[in-house]
Amino acid sequence: MSAFLTLLAALVATGACAYHRTSLRAWAIATVAATLVVGVLAGAWVTMVVLLVLELLIAVPLLMPAFRRRKISAPLLKLFARATPTLSATEQTALEAGTVGFEGELFSGKPDWKLLLKQPRPELSTEEQAFLEGPVEQLCAMIDDWQITHELGDLPPEVWEFIKKNRFFGMIIPKQYGGLQFSALAHSAVLQKLNSMSATVASTVAVPNSLGPAELLLHYGTEEQKNHYLPRLAVGEEIPCFALTGPYAGSDATSIPDYGIVCKQVVDGVETLGVRLTFDKRYITLAPIATVIGLAFRLYDPEHLLGETEDLGITLALLPRSTPGLEIGRRHFPLNIPFQNGPIHGKDVFAPLTTLIGGPKMAGHGWRMLVECLSVGRAISLPSNATGGMRASVAASGAYARMRKQFGLAIARFEGVEEALARIGGLTYATTALSRATAAAVDRGEKPAVPSAIAKYHATEWARQVASDTMDIHGGKAVQLGPKNYAGRGWESVPIAITVEGANVMTRSLMIFGQGAIRCHPYVLKEMQALSIADYGEKLRTFDRLLFGHIGFGISNAVRSFVLGLTGAAIGQSAGDAYTRRFYRKLDRYSAALALCADVFMGVLGGKLKFKEKLSARLGDVLSYLYIASSMLKRYEDTGRPEADRPLLAWAFHECMWRTQMALDGAIRNFPVRPVGWLLRALVFPLGRRDVPPSDRLGRRVAALITAPGEARDRLTEWAYLTPTPNNTIGRMNALLPQVIAAEPVERKFGKALKAGQLQAHDYEGQLAEAVRAGVLTEAEAAQLRRVREGTFEFISVDDFDPAELGAKVTRADRRHEADERHKRIA
Repeated sequence: MSAFLTLLAALVATGACAYHRTSLRAWAIATVAATLVVGVLAGAWVTMVVLLVLELLIAVPLLMPAFRRRKISAPLLKLFARATPTLSATEQTALEAGTVGFEGELFSGKPDWKLLLKQPRPELSTEEQAFLEGPVEQLCAMIDDWQITHELGDLPPEVWEFIKKNRFFGMIIPKQYGGLQFSALAHSAVLQKLNSMSATVASTVAVPNSLGPAELLLHYGTEEQKNHYLPRLAVGEEIPCFALTGPYAGSDATSIPDYGIVCKQVVDGVETLGVRLTFDKRYITLAPIATVIGLAFRLYDPEHLLGETEDLGITLALLPRSTPGLEIGRRHFPLNIPFQNGPIHGKDVFAPLTTLIGGPKMAGHGWRMLVECLSVGRAISLPSNATGGMRASVAASGAYARMRKQFGLAIARFEGVEEALARIGGLTYATTALSRATAAAVDRGEKPAVPSAIAKYHATEWARQVASDTMDIHGGKAVQLGPKNYAGRGWESVPIAITVEGANVMTRSLMIFGQGAIRCHPYVLKEMQALSIADYGEKLRTFDRLLFGHIGFGISNAVRSFVLGLTGAAIGQSAGDAYTRRFYRKLDRYSAALALCADVFMGVLGGKLKFKEKLSARLGDVLSYLYIASSMLKRYEDTGRPEADRPLLAWAFHECMWRTQMALDGAIRNFPVRPVGWLLRALVFPLGRRDVPPSDRLGRRVAALITAPGEARDRLTEWAYLTPTPNNTIGRMNALLPQVIAAEPVERKFGKALKAGQLQAHDYEGQLAEAVRAGVLTEAEAAQLRRVREGTFEFISVDDFDPAELGAKVTRADRRHEADERHKRIA
């Protein structure tokens, strides 16, 4: 027993030092002291001496820097150099393009929550709030989505004119060029509000303010290009598009086959240095109406007119629509959401070098330009559009479930519907926090490459889930398209967001962890960069420092993961109030588990991990859910810790933690080196998988919150357009909801009389009259039921059409004839 106690003391001292991340010197002193004290007190002399010898054999060489570098680090440096996969130029650019924010803390295994909580609360300026309450409200009041999607297949002229006049296309353009110069948060709020009315309008406004000519010009354009284009883009005098994707290159943008050859050509009698371009692009939003086209292509200089390099790489240019040879094709038709979208072609199109964004000096820098700008645009556009649609779903589904009756009950009372309502409320709470967090990161000057990928993937995936639940709750009401159907087009639009700006399957399996593991890890990227240090002595010193920091980091995370897993994350100091402290501790536990698994996976699999996409995807999910949960806690703090929001926070948090647990379990269970997987399981799940999905009771509370007016529901539907105008069915439903709820006690009284056989009439009006005569209802109560029934009838009704109204205006035969005529003209 004395020997065991001595060994236990040494292990506890070592574990305590690792848990708290003390220095190597402090660990050596603490471990030796613990061994001596307990060994002497317990009388375990032999055990004590053996342990002391072992501890000194480990500690002394490590505490001698010169000896450690020469005998340990130098051989490991050679091994590391051979094992480290060579990064391609495109991978290197992608890694260096973004910045690291709080997501880096989540990879640390011990997040500093003070860094998160001291970030300024995101708020709209007075000017931005006025724009949201003025022009944005006015634009929403003009939108008739059925007219746009079915009758016109386009925005009506007055809507186009309003958007241009009020500079919706210039939200990101500085005021010095005539733009609005809004914050990313305001940009997000505008898109959310527009998308709550029309995905077509929101997409139209989003694209010029996302990855496109304005964003690229602001960062890389010449002064001449900025002064010429930005004022015109701000007021809609120029309509931009950006052509990147083609038939043979989508997510693999660096492999685009579109090319340009540097050459000279006589233009208006003057020999001009330029580029002869050949390209074939598709899926280009705003292309059919664009007046200026941003183009990505690979630039070659075979005659060395610009320098010695022949393959200059990806390059970006701005081409006026009038450029000879540039052909804008006919429109695509993206799933009945008719935002302007189409192909662009060109063969041997000559463009002067002045059309290159940034001029000739930026030739070949296009990939870096795209990656840097995309990390900003992806953080706002699609997450904001998804959030706006989800906010509208909360308002619509909550109200409809309270109005629609089956079996004499509001369908909100049925547990199956309640379950769907809980998902809508909980996932919307999480997504609003996520989109708010990424917009705030942009406003802080970050280029959030990893968070933007997280936001794009999870916001659009959860929007798909919410749209599906909305369809289920509405049933046939959502299936029958027409002016009264506010859900069907939203359901049709979600796959579009899933596929654009990096298909979700690629974003999840390649980008989130692929970038996050290297960008966010406190040591990996630095160790890789150390290999490029020219001076060997400096390289060895740098590598030695990083290597042993990394080893200590790994041991600490193993201990923290095990201890926090063993205690259920119930120990230690953490941030938050009495309600949320347990949430922060849970994140501490899974942060340590993520850091541990990431180190082990990268260390054991090395470069092969790039090809283990399912493992990478699962670890990316862990990082994502930790980031989303952190965003929710920040949102809760920023809004003053409202007690009313706690069911929403708890549901979304438990959902994230359950998904985190299952993602970790899946990654460990499928790790190809089984003994390593067994060890990881013991460290990460010492007591097994204990996290569970949100309970039915919690889901019932969430469903109750979104089916009745209240402050939590108001915060959840903020920035959705809910003004009860003639064109806004959801707004009118929302306005009627208090009356529906007020009438429910009267309806129950009326229903009891019906079941008791007190009322003999067969029609509703007759039954009401009988109820008044029998004293079951007062005249006022009967009038109240009549008003509510008449009011809700509009919202449970569906559209019908004359068959002629549904026929295509242009048949396939018409299109074939038109194509034949066009080919004849060309011939």
